[in-house]
Amino acid sequence: MKHLVLLVLILSSSFISLRAEESTSKLDNSDFSQDGLAKLTTHFQTYVDNGKLAGLTTLIAHRGKLVHFQTYGQQNKEAAISTSEDTLFRIYSMTKPVTGVAMMMLWEEGKFKLDDPVSKYLPSFKNQNVYASVDEKEIIQTMPIKREATIRDLMRHTAGLTYGLFGDTPVDKSYQNDKLFDSNYNLEGFVKALGKQPLLYQPGEDWVYSLSVDVQGRLIEVLSGKPLDTFFNERIFKPLSMLDTGFQVRKDQLDQFSELYNIVDEVGLTPYRGKLYQDFTQLPDGLSGGAGLLSTTTDYWKFAQMVANGGVLDGVRLLKSETVALMSKDQLPSSVNGIADGKKGLGFGLNFAVVKDVEKNGKVGRVGEYFWGGVANTIFWIDPEEDIVVILMTNILPVRIYPLRNEMREYVYGALKKQK
Repeated sequence: MKHLVLLVLILSSSFISLRAEESTSKLDNSDFSQDGLAKLTTHFQTYVDNGKLAGLTTLIAHRGKLVHFQTYGQQNKEAAISTSEDTLFRIYSMTKPVTGVAMMMLWEEGKFKLDDPVSKYLPSFKNQNVYASVDEKEIIQTMPIKREATIRDLMRHTAGLTYGLFGDTPVDKSYQNDKLFDSNYNLEGFVKALGKQPLLYQPGEDWVYSLSVDVQGRLIEVLSGKPLDTFFNERIFKPLSMLDTGFQVRKDQLDQFSELYNIVDEVGLTPYRGKLYQDFTQLPDGLSGGAGLLSTTTDYWKFAQMVANGGVLDGVRLLKSETVALMSKDQLPSSVNGIADGKKGLGFGLNFAVVKDVEKNGKVGRVGEYFWGGVANTIFWIDPEEDIVVILMTNILPVRIYPLRNEMREYVYGALKKQK
């Protein structure tokens, strides 16, 4: 599972479908200020001009129609390859909503109930214990679990798990000390080992960003009887014509693949070859439902627009509209005060963060917006009130090196003519 763990640290064809029931490539920006969109483009171009980003894309769709799609700079500076509409990006945790859709497709088929215990399908999650303290030898002492973690807990990050490499709690250190991230586990073996680890907290009593979506990836395999990549391809990517999205770079995609960069002092933008680097020309040992996919801006728009349309795109329905509404609704218990103790104005649905308080969330946007991003600074959100889908793709580490999401939100809503 070595390649899976490297990832957890953390749109092909022509213009994609612009309405649920019809396709067109015609730009429609009548509800957006041309001056405002020009300012957006100029602003993000400065990141390239100033050597802060090699390249990126920005996309806005309104009411299912393309408003703005801009490419900037180069996907690979060393090879002098310009960023294009089909540049292939490492989307990392933007994989999570895809996994959530797959889970809810199986839920609609009656394969599981949201409040089923995880152990019903993954036996290693039975008889878990919860971290209580460490003794003088720094050995974890545990307490009994009050209730088992459920699938709903997995999908809202309240299952007692942590990520293992983002934090420094004794449980995070236990993941590391037991070499959960260094072994060549496949997905099945990784999840079995994870289930035997102590939980960081009692299920349902806190929100902690975690490996729970990788556990969902294994659940999809168990519930469907198919490998995760096969299920994604057959049930999501092919139906939506997301022909460039997957866990591996094909030979015919090599000239589309974006380089991964970081900033090195006194050198500037440099191809990244640290511990997060992965050779995507090889299929990973373990398929990460939490952070493993590669995709293009146009492909990911197809996925996001399907969700924004209530589960349908060009007559292809993956989910019922009621299911999408459930996923994009805050699912956290009232005793859990949102993400980061409520300081960011965010709740959490089923594999999406949900905006509850705009003032706390940067003062721009709409209540009910749902979103997620990736560790290499890819971002997207869906605003159901304004019927907007927004995507920004780039590949640079570390996460949040620049305030791209906040800036994108400011320029998008600044350009929207019909202001609240």
